[in-house]
Amino acid sequence: MADGNNDASKRAAAFFDLDKTLMAGSSGIFFARAAYETGMISRGRLVRDVYENVRFRLLGSTDDRADDVRRRVGEMIAGVRVRDLERLSPRVLSGVLPRLYPQMLERAYAHQDAGLPVYILTAASQEMADLLAHVLAFDGGLGSRSEIVDGRYTGRPAGPFNYREGKVLSMRELAEREQIELSSSHAYSDSESDLPMLRAVRHAVVVNPDAELRRIALAEGWEVIELDRLGRRLKMLAALGAGTAVASVGRLVLERGSQQPARSTRSRAVRSASGRTRAIQSRSTRRGSSSGGRRRR
Repeated sequence: MADGNNDASKRAAAFFDLDKTLMAGSSGIFFARAAYETGMISRGRLVRDVYENVRFRLLGSTDDRADDVRRRVGEMIAGVRVRDLERLSPRVLSGVLPRLYPQMLERAYAHQDAGLPVYILTAASQEMADLLAHVLAFDGGLGSRSEIVDGRYTGRPAGPFNYREGKVLSMRELAEREQIELSSSHAYSDSESDLPMLRAVRHAVVVNPDAELRRIALAEGWEVIELDRLGRRLKMLAALGAGTAVASVGRLVLERGSQQPARSTRSRAVRSASGRTRAIQSRSTRRGSSSGGRRRR
């Protein structure tokens, strides 16, 4: 009976991935920019992070790149005071907030109004998840935790990486703590890497999905939301790039071909005009000579 009462007291929740789901692109690029502006990373590192952001918007995440990002972030924050990272928050928020999708915020708030708690579930840091959850008035955030000793980051993880199955572990810990029924809950994500998260709930929704997740979503009958216009435009440009290059070469050849007869025609016209000019000058010279001879006589 007690177990039944506990089950009856459980409620559903809604979990939102952050990058490319709640916002356009990656939140990491704004953390990297803030770190560069305060001297924590080099310009070269910032350029690399910008490239990774564009690649992420085009192709989505991969396991190797996700692990590499976590390693690089750990190296970057090792020895840094927690307070110093907290002071980056205004700079990070100034980049992230304008890139939030209003449509996704409406979804989140609709869940809250229906009585469901709403959580950010991201591979980004726990600090980022907490910060955005507070600013957006969500019920909480679940991110990747880093070890802290004596007020400084060690660079080592302090829990599972919130990626693939790691997100499900975080969801289950929260569900047990907050009496949440995952089998009645909602989840939103953009990446195939979040399939464990999406399959852990009843209502899966994919947002700006990568190619593999789109294929799976269509097969599963999941709702698909498209919001990333830049990603679609970049993909179209990439697809059209080769054709555009060929067309440009073709136009260049045609233009050169059409210019060649024109140059030949102009050359003939110039030669003809020059010939007429010489003939006129010659006749003028002869007339001048003849006139001069008559006057002398």
